[in-house]
Amino acid sequence: MSDTVHGPLWLGEPVPDASFISMLEHRGVAPEWAFEGETPTALTEATTILAITFADGVVMAGDRRATAGNVIAHKRVRKVYEADRHSAVAISGTAGMAVELIKLFRTELEHYEKIEGNALSLEGKANYLARMVRGHLSLAFQGLVVIPLFCGYDTAQGKGRLYSYDVVGGRYDEYDYATTGSGGTEARSFLKSAWSPDLTSDEAVAVSVEALVAAAEEDAATGGPDLKRGIFPNVLIVSADGVSEVDDEQLASISRTIQEGRR
Repeated sequence: MSDTVHGPLWLGEPVPDASFISMLEHRGVAPEWAFEGETPTALTEATTILAITFADGVVMAGDRRATAGNVIAHKRVRKVYEADRHSAVAISGTAGMAVELIKLFRTELEHYEKIEGNALSLEGKANYLARMVRGHLSLAFQGLVVIPLFCGYDTAQGKGRLYSYDVVGGRYDEYDYATTGSGGTEARSFLKSAWSPDLTSDEAVAVSVEALVAAAEEDAATGGPDLKRGIFPNVLIVSADGVSEVDDEQLASISRTIQEGRR
């Protein structure tokens, strides 16, 4: 099936396409990204996220810290979410807007599948997320920036795929790894030497966590694993079997080994 959403009937009325937002626009009740007045000086920001491909899929991870200016606003923010049964999305930027965007994106995917009877292809999902990011461009110019990462298992091609975005909704295929957020540069530097295409899922999880640890050592807005308080990154594994979350017990063991081994 083509990724172009087209025109089903909604309660007997023609709707431009199978998009949930388009249906709401047709009804005149579509949500709008709007902000009036001066941008607040201390917005809550979600920081470092990353994703890496491995032999059988993709691992996506994010630290748990959110900042407001130079203050740690939250220590247990979730930045990595299941989008549907074979894809995941991570957020960085203005935290409140980012979470709402992801909720709407997940609703879009579910709505499309119910209307069309089939899920969008992975490419179609990535394109739709780019459209949503582009839709709040005017707010990005005011400093309310949301930049996601998206990944999934492409059942048609039989492999994991990864996409990065820019602030204007540009979408880019990544074949190895991608990072974004305040600690993204440090995480990318670590992954440059640690990543290899034949990583197992367990090795990819360990590499992802250590990349976040490396970022936290250089970037104050990135929070590393906290063994004392039991705060660990959100880590999802996306493969042919679907999306699974790495539990805190495994992350604690990985984090302990990493911290003991680092100089």
